Amino acid sequence: MLNRRAFLAATAAATFMFSAVSHAQYKDEYTVSTVLPSAFPWGQAADKWVELVKERSEGRINMKIYSNSQLVSGDQTKEFSAMRSGLIDMAVGSTINWSPQVPELNLFSLPFLMPDYAAIDAITQGEAGEAVFAAIKKRGVTPLAWGENGFRELSNSKLMIDEPSDLDGLKIRVVGSPLFQDTFTALGANPTQMSWADAKPALTTGAVDGQENPLSVFDVARIDQVGQKYLTRWHYMADPLVFAISNRVWDQFSAEDQALLQQAAIDAGQWEIEKSRSEVEGILAAIKERGVEVTELTPEQREAFKKATQAVYDKWSSRIGEDLIKQAQDAVANRNP
Repeated sequence: MLNRRAFLAATAAATFMFSAVSHAQYKDEYTVSTVLPSAFPWGQAADKWVELVKERSEGRINMKIYSNSQLVSGDQTKEFSAMRSGLIDMAVGSTINWSPQVPELNLFSLPFLMPDYAAIDAITQGEAGEAVFAAIKKRGVTPLAWGENGFRELSNSKLMIDEPSDLDGLKIRVVGSPLFQDTFTALGANPTQMSWADAKPALTTGAVDGQENPLSVFDVARIDQVGQKYLTRWHYMADPLVFAISNRVWDQFSAEDQALLQQAAIDAGQWEIEKSRSEVEGILAAIKERGVEVTELTPEQREAFKKATQAVYDKWSSRIGEDLIKQAQDAVANRNP
């Protein structure tokens, strides 16, 4: 009996010492990069993740958020590379911003692929979403869960837009992705790439006529105050967010803490998606109250825009992957209403 007790005590001590050594290797604080701060759903998603991890790890794993892309000197397109190299530990990032390093992420920027929330879910929660996560993992970053930045809608200072010809010659600010350039060029617009920091001044002076962003960004950033009188809800693309961690950092965590981090990300993502979707109608009402003229496209009008941008699919299918696009299209076609 004494020998058995001694053995159990020694085993318990060894387990404790191993755990202590393992946890001692953890950083005092892990960096989490985001583009938008807590005033936006994007920032709130990161806040929730940090909160859940701290609570569930009983303070063993601490994460600090750095918003406005400050860890990459404001250049959000460098976030993925910085995470892959280990300069950033974790991020809640945009499929758009990471697409230069992960071509498969351009899937979500294909115009008029996803007409509604059910279509987004059918892609992210199905085979196409798994394939995208595998592509991210292959390039040095472990994806943990999906979040949501919302459908990107179109605003401008000139006219109501409900058909492709309305865009002829309009100068539209777009993000730094060649696919966006191709989409707006196909619609006859004059796309102008610039950072978000430069966008509001350009809209104020009339250097550009319009921009595209989720309604939450339009609302919080008060884009209506810089001459954006017309808003078209065309759901031309959505920008899912990805909760992720550098492979180098991921491998330092125990299996138990990896599971904790991932489940916290899944829960934070689901919370943020539900919250952001439930707030859309209220945001829309507030925008209308401020005098913005909102145009809702009919299915027929949206189809006209989709046909006008078919050339974008022809050009980008080989870069994104024809099989991946087919998986996504099938998921949308067979989605639950």
